Amino acid sequence: MHIDALPWQAWIAAPPRPIAKDYIIIAGPCSAETEKQTRDAAMQISSLGCVNVLRAGIWKPRTRAGGFEGAGVEGLKWLQRAKAATGMMTAVEVANAQHVEDCLRHGVDIVWIGARTTGNPFSVQEIADAVKGTTLGVMVKNPISPDLELWIGAFERLALAGVRKLVAIHRGFATGEKSDLRNAPTWSIPMQFRERLPHVPLICDPSHICGRRDKLASVAQKSLDLGAGGLMIESHPTPDEAWTDAKQQLTPRALGDLLNALSWQAQQDDALSNSDLNRLEALRGAIDRVDEEFLELLAARLNLVRDIGEYKRHHQLDVLQPARWKEVMERRLSLGGKLRLDAAFVAEMFERLHGESLKTQMAIVSSETLDGQMVAAK
Repeated sequence: MHIDALPWQAWIAAPPRPIAKDYIIIAGPCSAETEKQTRDAAMQISSLGCVNVLRAGIWKPRTRAGGFEGAGVEGLKWLQRAKAATGMMTAVEVANAQHVEDCLRHGVDIVWIGARTTGNPFSVQEIADAVKGTTLGVMVKNPISPDLELWIGAFERLALAGVRKLVAIHRGFATGEKSDLRNAPTWSIPMQFRERLPHVPLICDPSHICGRRDKLASVAQKSLDLGAGGLMIESHPTPDEAWTDAKQQLTPRALGDLLNALSWQAQQDDALSNSDLNRLEALRGAIDRVDEEFLELLAARLNLVRDIGEYKRHHQLDVLQPARWKEVMERRLSLGGKLRLDAAFVAEMFERLHGESLKTQMAIVSSETLDGQMVAAK
């Protein structure tokens, strides 16, 4: 399905002093906690002069019950007054039609669909129906699970409702892998999104990928190197006192320092590129980073193979499971076809992976460790 999104420049106002041409910068506190905190955040972020949109969480359903879950409609009043004081556009997360209606009544310019909500097509449809016919822009975060089709499906529902003011937000995925990041970036998925929906602006939310402020710069830079069209970063006047997600928020001053330290490259159409060499180097850099992620995923896969080997050794199962392998290969070939990959290439790659898996599991089952040290046979 073709999605004819408007260029973001047609509906998102440029800041007074853009830090780089053709990039969207969205910033603000994770939650609007009090009117003073909301106003202080707005005034300090506005003073940077390079932020397009002020964001704030109004409804904050938490993983566990009993904590602060947002100021609700009262917070929208604070945000409305902050907008009047700064002249900045505002953005709020919504999860249902009532949230959309409340935002419209309080002059919110943009709503975004959070990761949990994106994963529920019923909720996305409810929001699409509520936004239909309004002037609201809509941003959609990727779902919590690494499911590209679910993410694209959300945009299809919005497009069918006639919504053209659209932005995609890459905020990372919950994969269960151990990492020093809160959510795995899985860079290949936003890159596939850009290929599938090239007319939908795509920005990165490094705050939710990192979960900690000391990692923000490296993740933000990597996203820009891979072609992200902007950033959404959480910023709070006193981050350590924040009521939600304190560890990942920056002071507005630190936000300004981070933005100024990043390497920005003006977004442009390939056909209008001023330097073929710069374009080539950018593409090579993107490939390098995908290769790095590919190797990290291979290492993660091999760790799972070792766990399976231990299970087979404990339960005295055969290493080679022909029926399982046939099923795996059929599924991989099917997925490869959907991703427009050559079947012979996919088959050869997974044959090699399977061979390495068998070798690794055989070493475990025979009580040999991978570094060659022998374990006493039992």
